[in-house]
Amino acid sequence: MSTLALWIPLLPLVSAALLAAVSLSDRGRKAVPAFAVFPTATAAVLTFVVLFGHGTGAATESRIRYAATGGPELWLGARVDGLAALIAVLVGVVATAVQLYSVTYMAHEERYTSYSALISLFTAAMLVVVYSTDLLVLLVGWEIMGACSYFLIGHHWERPEARSASIKAFLVTKFGDVPFLLGILFLAHGAGTFRIEPIVRHAIQQGGHGYTAAGAILLIGGVMGKSAQIPLQTWLPDAMAGPTPISALIHAATMVAAGVYVVARLYPVFLVTTAALWILGIAAALTSVAAALSAFAQRDLKRILAYSTVSQLALMVGALAAGGRDAAIFHLMSHGAFKALLFLGAGVVIHHAGSGDVDELNAHGLRKKLPVTFVTMTVGLAALAGLPPFSGFFSKESIAGAAYETATHSGPATSILPLPPSGIGWLILVATLLTGFLTAAYCLRTWWMLFWPLERRGVRKVPEPVGALPAPAFDEDAGAAALEALVAESAGNAAFAEASSMKPGTEPEAAPARRTGPEAPLAELSPLVVLAVLTTVFGFVGLNLGWFPSWLGDADGNAYRTAAAEAGKLIQPAGAYHLAPALVSTVLAVFALLLGAGLVAGALRSRPGTDPNRVLGFLRKPAREGFGADDVQDAIAVRPVQLAADGVAFLDTEVVDGYVRGSGVAARGLGEGLRRLQTGNVQLYLTGVLTGAVVIAAALGFGR
Repeated sequence: MSTLALWIPLLPLVSAALLAAVSLSDRGRKAVPAFAVFPTATAAVLTFVVLFGHGTGAATESRIRYAATGGPELWLGARVDGLAALIAVLVGVVATAVQLYSVTYMAHEERYTSYSALISLFTAAMLVVVYSTDLLVLLVGWEIMGACSYFLIGHHWERPEARSASIKAFLVTKFGDVPFLLGILFLAHGAGTFRIEPIVRHAIQQGGHGYTAAGAILLIGGVMGKSAQIPLQTWLPDAMAGPTPISALIHAATMVAAGVYVVARLYPVFLVTTAALWILGIAAALTSVAAALSAFAQRDLKRILAYSTVSQLALMVGALAAGGRDAAIFHLMSHGAFKALLFLGAGVVIHHAGSGDVDELNAHGLRKKLPVTFVTMTVGLAALAGLPPFSGFFSKESIAGAAYETATHSGPATSILPLPPSGIGWLILVATLLTGFLTAAYCLRTWWMLFWPLERRGVRKVPEPVGALPAPAFDEDAGAAALEALVAESAGNAAFAEASSMKPGTEPEAAPARRTGPEAPLAELSPLVVLAVLTTVFGFVGLNLGWFPSWLGDADGNAYRTAAAEAGKLIQPAGAYHLAPALVSTVLAVFALLLGAGLVAGALRSRPGTDPNRVLGFLRKPAREGFGADDVQDAIAVRPVQLAADGVAFLDTEVVDGYVRGSGVAARGLGEGLRRLQTGNVQLYLTGVLTGAVVIAAALGFGR
């Protein structure tokens, strides 16, 4: 299977090459959808072949040495274990859904060919990250993803916000990639190789000190950048300036998932480094709660989903910090399905309504006009909120259960490596429950704002407080008709102006290309239905105590065996591999869910016609602005760099160039003086010679 995995990334890579050739030659444009979809779909099918072929066995490798450096050798190859096989399936399925969805969604785009080529290259790079057996090769895929994200987020480069968002994403993630590279070098130096298996084995044998500890801590920089965790989380909400299918791809299966995947891939390195676990745990707790508050406060649909992704990724990072590797990967896969569903559904909504602002969407009667989107997005939001029996409930509850076991050490404690500190378990448990409460609140608020009128017929509107502006109240049908007439009237001459002035996270093509006919083409609706089905049924795999751990395998790549886990011969205790809901954590999680949903329901009932996020009170404005994280980064990083650049410019222009200009002025003055002496008057020359002779004679005479 590892030999087959070695060739899978070539399929989307060939797709990217073919599409690039078409975009340069202007020939074969009719074949662009086929070049985009079929190679990616074939790669997705082959990832299933690798998954079932690998089964529940131990890791296998196929590799060749491609560089002899005189030190650690560099290997080109594929390593297939349960983790790689499962994540590759997620990448293939979501990438195929995005390419298929884009066939009609981006059909009107002049740059659709280059867009699909970049998606294929993006997919190939993520598959390289997933299957790579060598950390330097993994780094190559890691950096190609960063470059592709730069181009895809800035796809609509004519919009200033798209250009700035792409540059911001590139720079912020690169800031984290510097320590990430150093961490790889430290690990390779300590183990004597860049291969993953010896590095993991070295960490297990030697413990978390020296080069292993330094490498683990430095790797966190790249993880925080790619997975948008505090303090490098600011790029992801702004990345919504890119087309909606790109948001689905980045948020669900690539880019942001890469950081979580690398920690899980090198998990023993982090387990033996307590300091690294604390850093991950603290960052995850802060990010999950802060991002959930920000999602609750947003008005733009895509930015709600973006902050939601930041929060959910933090839960995965927190699970890893608390010893729940299997729970983190379980949530990574379930989140990939329902978040791709939500973003693709958001694309249908935005194209239909011509806006991503939930206040405006509330007037469109989308529940009746977009029945398939309504049902599928309801499934996605229910899963995101953690509502039983959808996948998000099982995967998030498994995180709470892992944190509870670590906090109380209630499960069997026999294992090869020690348990994380109980303090991390308590920290992640509290953060998970608080995040679940907030997630349920903003999911219900988003669902209601999208599909139900804020002021329902027969419900008396409560007046706003004195001095406040009255909230707009819309009749579901009349409001939608009035807005449609207004858009139709102004769409002609103002189309380009609307596209240029939209907020980040809103499709620039949405207003000009607003749909008035059927809900959406089959190419867009079919991925929604498939992802909704996966979201509904996937969570049940956690009920079987042995299925998911057996397919995922142990953290060192060996096979999972129940007897070995109970005997303490696996990396973690037996409880860390069980994902079925536990009584205490389930009760706490459901209580948090009901409390969050009840908060929004009470707000909707008490004051109909107003946005329920008013319950945030004084936190609403700072949460909407991301708690000033951009201002902090501006003060810490941007302004000092600008001051340093100004200082360098001053030294260059006033000091270095001053010396150059001064030498020129001196030479010019000396030449001017000598020129004045050359008058051409012979008498003046003879007078000078005579004067000189007299001076010399006098000097010699006085010298005697």
